[in-house]
Amino acid sequence: MTASQVMNSAPAQSTDASPHTGRSFGRRLHGVNWWLTALVAVCSLTVLVPLYFAVAIALKSPEQLAQGTGFEWPNPVHWSNFAEAWERTNFPSALLNTALITVCSVVLTLLTSSVLAYALARNMHRPFFKIVYYYFLAAMFIPFPIVMLPVVKETGLLGLDNQAGLIVLYTLYGFSMNIFLYTTYLHSIPMELEEAARVDGASTWRVFRQIIFPLLMPMNATVGILTCVWAWNDFIMPLVVLTDPSARTLPLAQYVFQGQYNTNYTVAFASYLMAMAPLLLVYIFSQRWVISGVVRGSVK
Repeated sequence: MTASQVMNSAPAQSTDASPHTGRSFGRRLHGVNWWLTALVAVCSLTVLVPLYFAVAIALKSPEQLAQGTGFEWPNPVHWSNFAEAWERTNFPSALLNTALITVCSVVLTLLTSSVLAYALARNMHRPFFKIVYYYFLAAMFIPFPIVMLPVVKETGLLGLDNQAGLIVLYTLYGFSMNIFLYTTYLHSIPMELEEAARVDGASTWRVFRQIIFPLLMPMNATVGILTCVWAWNDFIMPLVVLTDPSARTLPLAQYVFQGQYNTNYTVAFASYLMAMAPLLLVYIFSQRWVISGVVRGSVK
């Protein structure tokens, strides 16, 4: 075949391929379930309704809230609700207590749960470790109110009815779910990486510290944000454990708006929004690691 024949045949090949490309693109568009897509979009937008409801109430006066249905945008806007919520809840002190408990609980949870899950995952073939693993999983089915009274009694006797006691309790009660997540994720890490390090003389702690723990970053983000949300928003455990009023967390401080006969909804919703803002920022910045950890941890 001459060069001219090759050049003449090239456009014919490109024109023959273009209809196939168009048909494949059309099939992809035709395969989209538009009804299901629209349903998912509508359901996603409904998440904004409670948020708008909370913001609208936080900017209203009690008279404006009593006159409407709650969905009307306030006119005029009452920004003073946030100032009143700041003062009545002693917001800086409650925020500092909540942040201290949450950060310490997250750090202690990541350090202890990852080490324990690593020991269980790499020794699951031994009966003792398998029994311990299922023992921790069984704790997921025991609600906290069932063991609440013994826990309150023990924390009082041990002098742990304070922030330190809450940090320990959040770490212990998170073991069951966290070990399940970590163990599942560790099965996806090849054993060859550890074996190569051991051949070079690395100890078990060095293997975990320099190889395994850095590879656990997606799952660390997942466990960290779950623990953070739990410790930040929890109400029942600080209520029954803490005995010092100055150590109260944000959920306990917001309980001041609940009266015997009425509730100051406008100021209460303003305090809810202020308490939600820091946690929302944390989740926005760590969302991609959370999703990565959940997806990779679900596949062995």
